[in-house]
Amino acid sequence: MLKLFETVPNFSEGRRKEVLDELRDAFKIDGVSLIDYSADPDHNRSVYTAVGDADGIKKAIIAAVGVAVKRIDLNEHEGVHPRIGAVDVIPIIPLFDATFEEAIEIARDVARQIAAKFELPVYLYGEAAEHGWRVDLASIRRGQFEGLAQKMKDPAWKPDFGPNVPHPTAGATVVGVRDFLVAFNVNLKTDDLTIAKRIARAVRASSGGLGYVKALGVELKSKGIVQVTMNILDYRRNAIYRVFELVKMEARRWGVDVHSTEIIGCIPTEAVVDVFNYYLMGDLAKERVLEYGILRRWY
Repeated sequence: MLKLFETVPNFSEGRRKEVLDELRDAFKIDGVSLIDYSADPDHNRSVYTAVGDADGIKKAIIAAVGVAVKRIDLNEHEGVHPRIGAVDVIPIIPLFDATFEEAIEIARDVARQIAAKFELPVYLYGEAAEHGWRVDLASIRRGQFEGLAQKMKDPAWKPDFGPNVPHPTAGATVVGVRDFLVAFNVNLKTDDLTIAKRIARAVRASSGGLGYVKALGVELKSKGIVQVTMNILDYRRNAIYRVFELVKMEARRWGVDVHSTEIIGCIPTEAVVDVFNYYLMGDLAKERVLEYGILRRWY
């Protein structure tokens, strides 16, 4: 049985190369492979994707959190992406024969260790949440770092682990377990932030758009354009192509064209195959993708 876990920690740093390199080096742990990382200066955020066994993943996360707590001060942080911590969120995803129960055990152990080691408040979310109102990451993050001290005075927002006040520079961290999601951004050929926000409102589930889609309109000052930044929480129920087509349709409504798109982190083969089949009108099955077939046959 192949029991591997993916982790996709998000750090509130997207500009300083030396810090990004230190975070990358933290994943040089036996039993762990860092398969992707990216950083964006406008979001001022970086995302690292690592895969490994349970022990390796735990060691790598703890090492990376240590770098972030030491090197990132949220009192000096500015960026368009919401955040409450230097290490904003640490999702853990079970792969292949690994189970959600095993991933939850890893998440809780990681949360317990980083809270004790770094005096860091930690919330559990997603499948690992111990309170129903903490399943949704956005609920925990609401108010951001600037409102965290006041929020934590409410007993409903006492952390699951760690102190009952924010870390003075690193805020708080959210650790949890989830299924695959697709972080999908659409950049628009305009600098009008109002248009991006209107499109995000039309697309996201919470305001009547597509189910399982979260969306925000943000400004990319370094590029002179705006972006609809999205998380597709269930690509099986709402595929990337459907989300993209709706964004394009809403953009046309405001006389705006798409500049480009980007995927943050890694996505499953199945999600790529869905897009391939839609635009090429095909019937490709994921099992016919060479690398996928090799992996499932020999590993």
